[in-house]
Amino acid sequence: MSKIKIMTDSSVQLTPEEVKKYDITVVPLSVTIDGKTYLDGIDISRKEFIEKMDEAKELPKTSQPPIGRFVDAINKLTADGSDVLGIFLAKTLSGTIDAARQAAQITGKENKVHLVDSELTDRAEGFQVLAAAKDIEAGKELPEILKHIDHIKKTQKLHLVVVNLKNIIKGGRLGKLTGKVATLLNIQIELQMPGGHLIIAKKGRGKKFARAFNERVLDEIRANKDKIKEIGVSYVSTEDKPKPMIEFGKKIKAINNDFNVLVRETSPIISTHAGMNAYAILYYTE
Repeated sequence: MSKIKIMTDSSVQLTPEEVKKYDITVVPLSVTIDGKTYLDGIDISRKEFIEKMDEAKELPKTSQPPIGRFVDAINKLTADGSDVLGIFLAKTLSGTIDAARQAAQITGKENKVHLVDSELTDRAEGFQVLAAAKDIEAGKELPEILKHIDHIKKTQKLHLVVVNLKNIIKGGRLGKLTGKVATLLNIQIELQMPGGHLIIAKKGRGKKFARAFNERVLDEIRANKDKIKEIGVSYVSTEDKPKPMIEFGKKIKAINNDFNVLVRETSPIISTHAGMNAYAILYYTE
């Protein structure tokens, strides 16, 4: 039985401790702010990116890893005969998984590289990575690991509130007319990604919408409290404003103290499109 190593991308929500513990290879995407390009997580931290984005003249640009970076990673990971399990952000959001697939073909190691579209990103992608890592640690083989990941994909949930529509309008995620009207009316939107497809689930005005969203999500978590173990709360905010998210994480934890709740800034890839003060709750049921 060959060893299995895990590869993912930098949009994933994992702590440095988790990456180190399970020896996960994180391939960085690139972000460009006012003409300067950074490797996500290497040249710039999440907090630094959010601060720079807040001050930027233009909407930052994000780029998937170049194929050559994947070629290098695959060659390194398979050098000792290991297989590679690559889990990446949704194909509908980025061409990252396609770049990894092309790299596997170039190296001639398609039979050693197994790629999974997480159908989401952030902590939901992280749930799949961590589940696979723990399965590998437990000595499980690839078919069983892939079956476990598929179960997580089918039950994972994303609830994302976009508070300021400026970035999502500039990025072309909403039609220009819809965006202008929404901005004038102080509209906020809730996005979900069933089956890997981004949809506008609800929309409403101002703080009242956000309060209703929070209560609705908390009610949903209460209804599934015996089936949920892992929850992520990810946000886009400058360093002086994380307190509401920390408090929201505490409210979730109060529902079931056994929940593992991670509250953390999201990646530059998500921040760029979601915009300032956006936040998301991600979980899956077992």
